[in-house]
Amino acid sequence: MINELSKIEARNILNADLNTFLDFIKEINHNRSNEITFSKNIFLPLTHICQNNCGYCTFKQDVDEAEYLVMNKETVLNMVQKAKKVKCTEALFAFGESSDKNDYVKNELEKYGFESMVDYVYYLSERILMDNEMLPHTNMGIISRSDLRYLSEVNASMGLMLETTNKKLLKTIVHKDSPGKNPDKRINFIKNAGKENIPFTTGLLIGIGETTDDHIDSLFALRDLQDKYGHIQEIIIQNFKPKSNIPMKDHPEPSLIDLLKLTVLATVMFPDVSIQIPPNLNHDWMSFFILCGADDMGGISPLTKDYVNPENDWPSVNDLSSTLSKINFSLKERLPVYEKYINDKYLKEKVYDTVIKLQNEIN
Repeated sequence: MINELSKIEARNILNADLNTFLDFIKEINHNRSNEITFSKNIFLPLTHICQNNCGYCTFKQDVDEAEYLVMNKETVLNMVQKAKKVKCTEALFAFGESSDKNDYVKNELEKYGFESMVDYVYYLSERILMDNEMLPHTNMGIISRSDLRYLSEVNASMGLMLETTNKKLLKTIVHKDSPGKNPDKRINFIKNAGKENIPFTTGLLIGIGETTDDHIDSLFALRDLQDKYGHIQEIIIQNFKPKSNIPMKDHPEPSLIDLLKLTVLATVMFPDVSIQIPPNLNHDWMSFFILCGADDMGGISPLTKDYVNPENDWPSVNDLSSTLSKINFSLKERLPVYEKYINDKYLKEKVYDTVIKLQNEIN
């Protein structure tokens, strides 16, 4: 085990006074790398239909209001070709959970010649991987272990936000109509990804009604999974952003100091995992998060918006590089699979060859 903190010690970090907090920051920055990573991607929201009804979500659309039920393959592959021209390496599939339980979506998939979203994602991923030499990363909510294994044949990495271990939120405006947000289901999904040796991205959603103890419990749950399987490559600390058209529109944002302290705690607990802060949600404060231990900015797209937070534009890579240079850090491009997972334990043959080629290109 890498983490030797107790929950009491973790709580002390989050409750630390200024001098103690600064001591942690000094320790974190002692002899650390000055490279902050990001992935150059394209965001492909295959469908906005979702079984969950989260109180903070603007991504989900109902069938009668959706621009499309399922993005067709011509549109997907055309977008990928454009992304390839601007040297994107990651094709991010992120879309509604269990969307093919909806009859309209299922009928649309049948028109395309597919029985399920998993089958469709596999087809698209294989085309993107083999024909376009880009790396798929899929986040489609909870699926079975066998489906995880199937998609791992053509995906460089996969992901699912844990969000929180707080089950009480299943009875509130946050998750009361969201069966896929049950923490037990999400932990089991991350565990199954570990059993399948899938390089994995997860994270916490901060400010949705959870407590400081929930933050600690959530990080310890992830630490336990990482100690057992070692497949978690990055943890996102994502802050809730209120929006005018959501049920939680009047819910306050988490405080900056709480987010910074949580970044310190995550860094201390996970020296073997990258800590990611979304730069479009925290643009003005990125330098502070970096000094608190964050070492990754996630996927940044030159072509597509963040469909989960569409009102928050991606900052440019040049802008971020300029910001980082003021604190003596630099920006480095990475692939959607981290270097330590580039081996035959974690990558299937189809994926491995493309990863090696792209790794050489970005280096």
